[in-house]
Amino acid sequence: MSSRVVVVGDALIDEFRGTDGSRDFVGGAALNVAVGLSILGVRPTLIAMVGDDADGAKIRAFLDERGVDLLATRAPHGSSRAVSDRTAGEPRYAFNDAALNRRIGFDAAQRQALAAADLVAVSCFPFDDQFQADALAESVADPERRLVLDANPRPGLIHDLDRFATNANRASSGALLVKMGDEDAQLLYGGSLSEAEELLLRLGAAAVLATAGRHGASIATADRVRVHESTVPLRGPIVDTMGAGDATLSAVIAALLSDGERTEEFWRAALYRAMAIAAATCRSAGALLRLP
Repeated sequence: MSSRVVVVGDALIDEFRGTDGSRDFVGGAALNVAVGLSILGVRPTLIAMVGDDADGAKIRAFLDERGVDLLATRAPHGSSRAVSDRTAGEPRYAFNDAALNRRIGFDAAQRQALAAADLVAVSCFPFDDQFQADALAESVADPERRLVLDANPRPGLIHDLDRFATNANRASSGALLVKMGDEDAQLLYGGSLSEAEELLLRLGAAAVLATAGRHGASIATADRVRVHESTVPLRGPIVDTMGAGDATLSAVIAALLSDGERTEEFWRAALYRAMAIAAATCRSAGALLRLP
């Protein structure tokens, strides 16, 4: 596809510690979306904080191999790393100093890329940092036709939950599409996914993509379209659910780049394909989007 898509958010190393040792994966929600779009035929640009260190070199090589252009923000604390420790049963999550101090610089090159993009996708952005939230709002004109937002709140990364929710709501209020997961709805609003969906539509989002894990996903729009799709049964066991939500979002973004009216049939077809892609993604380790 010739459309220009810029993805803004996180890029990091996911470290998994288990009883059989430790493994590293290049990840981050925004990075996963950007790579997923590349697999789907889009040439995206990722704006993220990446350090000039060994982890940063891995991230850069990974993106280069998969056709994703990187506009990196300087990382004074190095590259971000998230540790998922599963050696004692339930996973425990921890983030390094770089992840806890993540930021987007919004330099001239980044602002220029945002201004020229057909779509801007934002995922796992530090909305609790007022300066960065304001800079994002200033950098994305016409959000009602260009902005796709996945707040993707991670409890261990949020310093001020109220401020995060306030700024995420402000960005959602004019967005073309907002993605919300069931756990995100509980964390941000203390309620159900359906309640969060209605809130986001009242705020002014044009469409809401609501994901509920094994219960599938739905899309609701301001003009009263409502579609739902269950998970798609595929051969083979589910290996890893990490990245399923990011794969779903990538697939819906790719659909938004196509021409044509966004009718109920459009949304239903887009959501079904997204569910099939998410199901395939869950049948491989790591968060890399897979095609069924």
